[in-house]
Parts: sequence; structure tokens; C-alpha cells
Amino acid sequence: MIVELTTLHWIYVVFIVLIIGFMVARRDTTIVCIAGIFLIAITATGSISHSVSSIFNSFIFAIQELLSTILVISIIVAMSHTLTSTGINDVMISPFQRLIRNPSLAYWTIGILMMIISWFFWPSPAVALLGAVLLPVAIRAGLPALGVAIAMNLFGHGIALSGDFVIQAAPKLTADAAGLPIDEVISASVPLVFIMGLVTTITAYFFLRRDMKRGVFKAITSNTDPQANTSQNKALLTLAQKRFFAILVPLLFAANVTAMILLDLTGGDATALIGGTSILILLFISLTGYKDKGLEKTTQFLIEGFQFGFKVFGPVIPIAAFFYLGDAGFTKIIGEYLPSTSQGIVNDLGVALANIVPLSKAVGAITLTTVGAITGLDGSGFSGISLAGSVAGLFAVAIGKGAATLTALGQIAAIWVGGGTLVPWALIPAAAICNVDPFELARRNLVPVIIGLVITTIIAMFLI
Repeated sequence: MIVELTTLHWIYVVFIVLIIGFMVARRDTTIVCIAGIFLIAITATGSISHSVSSIFNSFIFAIQELLSTILVISIIVAMSHTLTSTGINDVMISPFQRLIRNPSLAYWTIGILMMIISWFFWPSPAVALLGAVLLPVAIRAGLPALGVAIAMNLFGHGIALSGDFVIQAAPKLTADAAGLPIDEVISASVPLVFIMGLVTTITAYFFLRRDMKRGVFKAITSNTDPQANTSQNKALLTLAQKRFFAILVPLLFAANVTAMILLDLTGGDATALIGGTSILILLFISLTGYKDKGLEKTTQFLIEGFQFGFKVFGPVIPIAAFFYLGDAGFTKIIGEYLPSTSQGIVNDLGVALANIVPLSKAVGAITLTTVGAITGLDGSGFSGISLAGSVAGLFAVAIGKGAATLTALGQIAAIWVGGGTLVPWALIPAAAICNVDPFELARRNLVPVIIGLVITTIIAMFLI
């Protein structure tokens, strides 16, 4: 198949390279993305006013595509604040304290709990839910505070966030950019997520135990007060009420998962179910715990949640707006200015690449891991996964198969590097609550994550 590459295609390629370059240099890409949108629009239309309008319209398009994701994350964070402020989270976690009797049990118990809670609450709220309660217990069991931080990072910001099976924010971004259904990306990511997770957590555990035996870690006593977030609110709920909610909340989310399976709910439907349940939990706890102040506290928690959501996704909107131009977004944002035979900028580039470069599965897998890792260098993990999805779509067209696997691989690499396991400024939540140096935490995670990415990439070659 012969495709016609225009100036628009080459501008898109140039700006992809620029965006990657700025990310490698640890510089913000917002202005680059806006410049790319404007230049593509003015090249296509020749109209300054239309091009300026296209910048705004591209942002609207991106927000519309991301709004459900931003909303559900904001609501979940708001709900997690109610659990923390009322002390319900302490009761939810307390039964597991009996499991933490030695360093090994501490590492794996905290890690697995972090993974499970992160699937529903996302890692940053999960760090707050778990860390304050279980950190002193783990230290008493002999696990260094750095070991607690490693476990929370790898299981939460690594395994849970890179798969994001419940909230589905990450697979939505990559699936949209690659032009794939979200359920295909999630299905393809399952084996890769768990291979990556097993390799990294076991490797990190091996190095941690080795250094503990060598006496590398000194005895650490934490000044973290596990009740610091809730002491002023102890009178809000009785112990019986806290126990009731501590049982009710997991049961409601377990019922959500069951409903997703039985009713085959994915994507927006699954997100809506989780979001609606979170709102009801937020309302019920606020009104019960704060009595006559419940109305005001509900609004306060929602405001805090929305502030978090837009702070996290603010940098994502401009870059998503640019990459949506590579697919169907071009027509909706700018108009019908591509050649009549065009299948979208990314697909056209993929076909052209297939015609001139004999790509292989190995080249495609290595490229997606590299691109994903590079995009994660900005410390977000999310701002660049649209690029990973676009590149995956391009390579899949060129290779002729493997779109979902390549997309999932790029997503995993981007989030493991930038979502909170390697980039020091992305490690602050876990490092802060464990009172450890984020740069030391990043250094400890480096070798396990690199080994995990290499093995996962090799496995992906056979799955494409």
C-alpha cells in the first residue's frame, strides 16, 4: 500500500522527536506540544485565527477524552481523605499487623496490600493509607524503613499503576493514542505486568536481604506517628462504627469487581461504577462522622480531590492534545485537511515505515520499552504514555501485528520509570512517609527495574 506523506506528517515526526528530547533533558513539554499543534494547524489551514482556535479546541478535545478518568481519580482521592481523617483506615489495616512478624513477612505483606489498595485508590492515597499505620510495625519486625519504601514503590507505583486494571486511567490513555479498544490493551498487559512485577520485587527483595545480612542498614527508629492524621478526629466515630465502615468499604469494592466480571463492564462503565460507589462511601462516612458538619466536610473533601486530580493531569492535557492529532482527533480539531487516502497521521507513518524498513518483533519491542522509559523521565509516568501508544500503533502497522502488546509494553516501561520507582522527584510520597532519601530509594530500585524491563521486553517479543 502506497501512502502520501505530506508536510503535516513530517512536522508531526519532528515534534515527536522534540518532545522526547525535552523529556530526556528533564524539561517541560507543554510549550513544545502547543507549538506543534499550532504549526500543524497553520500548515493545514493557512489561517492564523483557525490555528489559534485549534490550540484551544485541542485542549477541549483532550479534556473531553480524559474527563471521566480525571473525575474518578479525584473522587477516589476525596474518599480516601474521609477514611484517613476519620481513622477508618487504621481499623482497615490493623488485622494485617498480626501478619508482620519478621522482615520477609513485612516486605511481602506491605507490598501485596499496597498493590491491592492501589488498584482501587491509586498509589499516592494508598501510601498514606498504609504507610503511617504499618511503617512502625514493619520496623519493629526488623525491616528497614528503606525496605518499606521499596515495597510500597514497586508494588504500588510499579505493578498496580502500570496495569491500572480497576480505574483504567493508564490503559485508556495508551489505548486511545494507539487507536485500540481499552480491553485489548488491558488483556495484553496482564502477563507483562505480572512478569515485570515478579522479577523486580523478587530481585529487590534478594538485594535487600543480602544487605541486611551484611549489616548495611543501621537500626532505625521512626518518628512517624501512625495516628498523626487522625488523632484530632478520634471522637468522630465510635470504634464499632469504624469497624463497620472498615468492613463495608472493601465489601463494596469487592462487589464492584464482581459486577464488572458478571456484567462484563469495562472502560467507562467500570469507571462509572467505581466512581459512583466512591461518592456514596464519601457521603455516607462524612454525614455519619461529622454529623451537622457533614455537608461542609463533604464539599471540602471533594475540593481536595479535584485539586489533586487536576494537579496530576494538568501536564497530561497539552501532550495528549498533541498526540490526539495523530489519529481521529485531527479531523475533529482541525478539519478535513489530510489526503483523501489518509488513515490518520500515525497510521500513514506506520505504513510508510513498513515500506522502507524491514521491522521485526524484536526491534518493535525494544523500541517501545525505550520510548516508554524515556517518556517516564519527566517524573509523571502519565504525561508520555500517549506517545508510547502512538509509537506502538505506528510499529504495529509496520510489523502487521502486536498492537496491543506493544502498547502495553510502552505503558509499563513509562510508568515503572516515571510513575514513582526510578525518577527521584516521583518518589517523594513514599520516601517522605518512610523518612528516607528519595535518591537512595531510586538507586535501590534501579537495578531491579532495569532487570525487569529487559526480561519483560524479551517475553513481549514472543507475545507479539
